[in-house]
Amino acid sequence: MRNTLFRLSPLACAALMLASQAAHAQQTDAAEAGAQESRWGLGAAVGTERSPYAGYGNKTRALPLLMYNGQYFRFVGTTADFKLGAAGPVAFTLRAKYADDGYDGSDAPILNGMEKRKGGFWLGASALWRNPLADLSLEWLADASGNSHGQTLKLQAEHRFKAGNFTLAPYLGVNWMSSDYVDYYFGVRQNEVTAQRAFYQGSSTANLVGGLRTDYRMTPSQSIFLDLRMTRYGSGITDSPLVDRSTSPSVRAGYLYRF
Repeated sequence: MRNTLFRLSPLACAALMLASQAAHAQQTDAAEAGAQESRWGLGAAVGTERSPYAGYGNKTRALPLLMYNGQYFRFVGTTADFKLGAAGPVAFTLRAKYADDGYDGSDAPILNGMEKRKGGFWLGASALWRNPLADLSLEWLADASGNSHGQTLKLQAEHRFKAGNFTLAPYLGVNWMSSDYVDYYFGVRQNEVTAQRAFYQGSSTANLVGGLRTDYRMTPSQSIFLDLRMTRYGSGITDSPLVDRSTSPSVRAGYLYRF
């Protein structure tokens, strides 16, 4: 088993999904606090998650966090949004993101001899509907780098409970990935087949994601957060000979200073 510590890098922000959770929290806080809410944020985060690839072990990443939330533009880590406006309670954005997905052939024994799978830039759109029962978010992205030629669609529901300086936000979501995406990251090509690794052509699939995010505001400008998450992989991923598990837990924590 391998426990990999990635070096500090701005590109790691996208791979660590904590950035998107922080973006949602910042967007909701700004709406509640009004125009006087701080526009910039600096901080740091660390996270670890179990890789689905056999023998890979845990991925552990530490990274800086840089945020900006303006009237028309918002970015968190390597995710940038252009705000299109709102239709009632539903807010729309155009989205650009760098995703540090993929692997090197040396990352795990099952991947030895596999061609490198690269991350890339993704373009798409998102929508956020706030209502008393839950905040519903929808994100569609397409690979703009031409690596996987894939698409993803994410639907998530989240409800926030406030108790003093604490905020608890349980969430549940479905992440759909196109056949091109699954085939690129979890498929096995004819020239990569070995006695232990059969040919596999990936098909579209959907992962179930659930978790709990906790925020604690120490001062009006400073907060810490913890995100506990569990992912259950769809059959398009678990059927791959590269994968040896159907679920993956992850833990992420960080500190943010707003000014």
